Amino acid sequence: MSRFRVYGAVVLSMIFWSFSFIWFKMANEFYKPITIVFFRLILATLILTIYLKITGKFMKIRKQDRKLFLLLAFFEPFIYFLGESHGLTYVTPTTGSVIISTIPVVATIGAWLFFRERLRLINYAGIFLSFIGILIFILRKDGTLSLNITGLILLSIAVIAAVGYNLTLSRLVEDYSPVYIVNVQNVIGAVMFLPVFLIFDMQDFTTAKHSLASVLPVAGLSVFASCGAFILFAFSVRHIGISKANVFTNCIPIFTAFFSWLLIGEKLTIQSLIGIAVVIAGLFMAQSEGRKKELEDALVLTGKTA
Repeated sequence: MSRFRVYGAVVLSMIFWSFSFIWFKMANEFYKPITIVFFRLILATLILTIYLKITGKFMKIRKQDRKLFLLLAFFEPFIYFLGESHGLTYVTPTTGSVIISTIPVVATIGAWLFFRERLRLINYAGIFLSFIGILIFILRKDGTLSLNITGLILLSIAVIAAVGYNLTLSRLVEDYSPVYIVNVQNVIGAVMFLPVFLIFDMQDFTTAKHSLASVLPVAGLSVFASCGAFILFAFSVRHIGISKANVFTNCIPIFTAFFSWLLIGEKLTIQSLIGIAVVIAGLFMAQSEGRKKELEDALVLTGKTA
């Protein structure tokens, strides 16, 4: 297998995931957050189900794992996307991607608290450095926040939900394929979101002016971010291993910042760029070696599963 094809696939998956923050902001001009998430889940479920059918990769869920799948879907996509989708209505795509990128750091803390996973000194340093980077990114020179506090709280809820997801997923990744897990939790998540959509968003959806401009961002989220990125990433993991492939996920805020500047005119200050660089450096350090395989495998999916 050509290394160019493998690394091209993993970079393309990162670009698709980085675009998810931009596509959401574009879709949010026409639809409310729950509507975007609900139809993203529906379309993604349809595509992944067809993919699993064609490839013959459907699996049978063991009885003892059914509760875990329900808990998994409750954390993500349900709680995670309630926090992330509403949080992104208050902040820029780049800000959202930077905050969400701290999931591996917070998940590492969670693994230490709940599983007593041993960390190296460089991991502790990386955790500290990542939070310093966040402070550089979100604080003005006078010490006040440069972003909406409501958005920060909602995105923090998404990060916490992702940690719960990660800890639950670590008990499933050894027995089920990543694409199958994502498809099952999307199905359950869509069922969970259905009553929320009907109660809060249905009326607005029926009166909205539907057009190609409104539908394309939602389709992009489903086809490229929820499906294409996963298939490409799974392909890359199979050829270069999960550790090498996972390193690339730390670059998502960089891609998001670049494409946000290029496509929607988001302005970035020198302070913001420094903050992003510090966060990413901390992420690399926090994830440096020593993780248990099932926890590392689970971390790859966290925050990118729908």
